[in-house]
Amino acid sequence: MAKATDIRIREVSCDFEQHQYRTPLKFGGVPTDHCVLFNVQMTVETRDRKIGRGFGSMPLGNVWAFPPRYVPFDQSLAAMKTLAAKAVAKLEGHQLMAHPIDHSEVLEPIFLQLAAEISDQMNLSVPIPKLCTAVTTSPIDAAIHDAFGHANGINSYHGLSAEFMNYDLSHYLNSSQAGSVAGQFQAEMFKGKYLDQYVLTAPQPRMPLYHLIGALDPLTDEDISEQLNDDLPETLPEWIQADGLTHLKIKLNGQDLDWDVDRLLSIEAVTAETQAKRGVEHWYYSADFNETCDDVEYLLAFLEKIRSGQGNAFDRLAYIEQPTDRDLKSHPENKMHQVAEIKPVVIDESLTDLETFLLAREQGYSGVALKACKGQSQALLMGAAAQEYGMFLAVQDLTCPGASFLHSAGIAARVKGITAIEGNSRQFCPSANDGWSEQFPSIFQITDGTVGTHVLTGYGLGHNQDNANHPS
Repeated sequence: MAKATDIRIREVSCDFEQHQYRTPLKFGGVPTDHCVLFNVQMTVETRDRKIGRGFGSMPLGNVWAFPPRYVPFDQSLAAMKTLAAKAVAKLEGHQLMAHPIDHSEVLEPIFLQLAAEISDQMNLSVPIPKLCTAVTTSPIDAAIHDAFGHANGINSYHGLSAEFMNYDLSHYLNSSQAGSVAGQFQAEMFKGKYLDQYVLTAPQPRMPLYHLIGALDPLTDEDISEQLNDDLPETLPEWIQADGLTHLKIKLNGQDLDWDVDRLLSIEAVTAETQAKRGVEHWYYSADFNETCDDVEYLLAFLEKIRSGQGNAFDRLAYIEQPTDRDLKSHPENKMHQVAEIKPVVIDESLTDLETFLLAREQGYSGVALKACKGQSQALLMGAAAQEYGMFLAVQDLTCPGASFLHSAGIAARVKGITAIEGNSRQFCPSANDGWSEQFPSIFQITDGTVGTHVLTGYGLGHNQDNANHPS
């Protein structure tokens, strides 16, 4: 099964960089004011001795991946930084010569075991979750894919066919991965199929950008107590006009029905007035509850009130993201079938592997949110599974700046069925885009409401950098 294009890791190094947010971002009721980026630089060698260098980056989003309701903020961040450094150190003994998807398959259990050991050593009251391990180590996976493409002189998305992969998808998506819901899974549907069938040969040239409206974000001037005066938009109309926005992602409370309804209807009123001035008739919303709804009844009541409210917010609502608790096994009562008949409902925090994917389908979820922060390999595999099952697909953000947003944009532009991409680092952490914005203006400088993903055609993950390092 060996291919000349297979790679072995020769060298790897990492660093961390911290950036302050220009304004706090509230997630699941917890405001955060900075991010820590984990960057990985890697050199690989192919079986026929070609050398390639790769780069991966991702915020250590502990408030999302290892929330304060599990362990305190400082403790979860320290755990992620420890795991990140030790995961890189583990690669010194990693001698596998294989395709990037194979590296991911072998490394995942190693990283999970390492996370368990760190949890014990730090006496964490809750062990590092699987989602947190995926987020922490995702820059390693991205660097492997990036280096693979550079070593073989191809865009990495062109290395997903039988010509490059050692196994078809039934090897990675099978009953052993399906776990307790294996009875509903037919691995035969993936026999003889490879990832290239589920990605585009060229990136979508432009993709609508979902702009985030956080729970703390001002809608109008009346909502601002103190101006930032940093030459960036502050109110929703200012953002819409400056960036030409047509897609808005709205963070909601999940514990206060009247507030949630009023928030969405207020956004609809402000947006409608602004878009009328621009002559724009069509725009869209997504609603993100970040697991805060106690039950499905809350969500159904929300949708009914939105439907009967003023404006066209209900019709513009494209999908709903992760309304109830991420632990699907512990909350089997939260069936989404009724909601999914009204609007697509996608899993986000819940999606960590094939088993959770299938369990979500069983519980009525009709869509999947792919994220670069869970790893390039997982995004590709879950994207393929979602397409086979005819599910709604979205690509979500983790306030990803710089290279991490390029990773996310690449997934959105290449996986079939994706129609838009979320990106909010330009709102909350623009300083982390310094250098990247000048090098990739169509990605980071939004003027017509879209991200210009047509530029992601270079070697590796498509970032058009000679050595896939930080921009100078």
